[in-house]
Amino acid sequence: MQKKYIMAFDQGTSSCRVVLFDRDFKIAASQQMEFKQIYPNHGWVEHDAEEIFNIQIDLSKNCLSENNISASEIAALGISNQRETTVLWNRNTGKPICNAIVWQDTRTTDICKEWIEKGYNELVRSKTGLVIDSYFSASKIKWMLDHVENAREMAENDELLFGTIDSWLIWKLTNGEKHSTDYSNASRTMLFNISELKWDEELLNLFDIPKNIMPLVNPTVSHFGNVAVDFFNEVKIPIYGVAGDQQAALFGNGCYEKGTLKNTYGTGCFMLLNTGEKLVFSSNGLLSTIAWSINNQVYYALEGSVFIAGAAIQWLRDEMCMLNTASESDKMASGINDNNGVYFVPAFSGMGTPYWDMDARGMLIGISRDTSKAHIVRAALESIAYQTRDVTELMKSESGIEILTMNVDGGASNNDFLMQFQADISDVDVLRPLDTEATVFGAACFAALGSGFWTMEQLINRQSVHKVFKPEMPEEQRKALYGKWKQAVERCLKWDC
Repeated sequence: MQKKYIMAFDQGTSSCRVVLFDRDFKIAASQQMEFKQIYPNHGWVEHDAEEIFNIQIDLSKNCLSENNISASEIAALGISNQRETTVLWNRNTGKPICNAIVWQDTRTTDICKEWIEKGYNELVRSKTGLVIDSYFSASKIKWMLDHVENAREMAENDELLFGTIDSWLIWKLTNGEKHSTDYSNASRTMLFNISELKWDEELLNLFDIPKNIMPLVNPTVSHFGNVAVDFFNEVKIPIYGVAGDQQAALFGNGCYEKGTLKNTYGTGCFMLLNTGEKLVFSSNGLLSTIAWSINNQVYYALEGSVFIAGAAIQWLRDEMCMLNTASESDKMASGINDNNGVYFVPAFSGMGTPYWDMDARGMLIGISRDTSKAHIVRAALESIAYQTRDVTELMKSESGIEILTMNVDGGASNNDFLMQFQADISDVDVLRPLDTEATVFGAACFAALGSGFWTMEQLINRQSVHKVFKPEMPEEQRKALYGKWKQAVERCLKWDC
């Protein structure tokens, strides 16, 4: 039967998504579902890895059955995933030994501080392109090994496997035949040497992490195995592309060339600048990371990481009950003239680029008797744009590239108020594509290139920009608003928690 579709998984921090694309880049089917966020203790964030896998499978089957599509029509599967989130599971039983520790989790802050005090920061940066932070996988692995009963004993007996979510999904999809990841995900563990393209034994030894639990690392576009026949009516769908969600979004936004940039507005906010085949190290808080590997060539990027973006709006909706839906925030923020002096610093998981402060905590400041719910919602949206400008300023100074345009994607990029405020506060043109889910499209692209479903020439010729937001704010107002933001951030840094 003719192959008509590419299937792509977008396993995010708050939801799972499956999309089928046809040969004309159009979405033929799509399913999405949120899953449970688990908060056992202050600063702890966990996911049920089994729940995530089951949802991805159920969504896949629904996409096929509800659209009368046969699994035999699928050319390949591509996977993009939340990065750094850590799973350890028993090789023999196939069961996780505990809940997955999410990238937002800060329980390993003390472990990271100890490594910093021992002077490991420069060594880590020179090998991995990262800073020592609880954000990354290394300290999460160590915590699990040290705190979960029998974990180290299992590792010594070769019964334990580590993976970020992509590795977990691949292992489950192939019925345990493949324990692998790709270069982009490996580069987020704080254990992968991004120059030598291998697990760094010096770091593994320093951090007391056994090498035998680590997955095989493959290029982004390569064959990661076949989905077992158990799942799709005896059909073996090949897995041909795997990438971390932000790298997939960079590619999905069409940022193929050196100097192109994207910003994804998801649970967090992540800006990546394509630096081509050159590995560029930052000295001021940007991360150097692998973007992808295609045709035996590795491409690198500089990244700025904002930990809390859309999650702030989700918090206002779910915990504070200020919104019924996230989309209401657009109308609410647009319905008032300004923020009435209210600033919200959403440091729920510390602060990322350019501050890298694990101890910072969230703060709402400037409240007065006439502060309304709308002012707080607007301040939360503005905080996303302010944090993005923080990253943009550093990106410009570190790369020497003048940033005039910003490609955007992710759920919050559909918010017109936020996109216009982003253009205004950053003084850049914001380019929003017709389909703002560039992450899942990027996963599809990698799988399509691997299977021959699409060519690179077809991708380059594809037109995607739907709307351009141009800056309209006077420079004096821009400077005043941003100055107040910097004052607010300064007050929440180094909070004694």
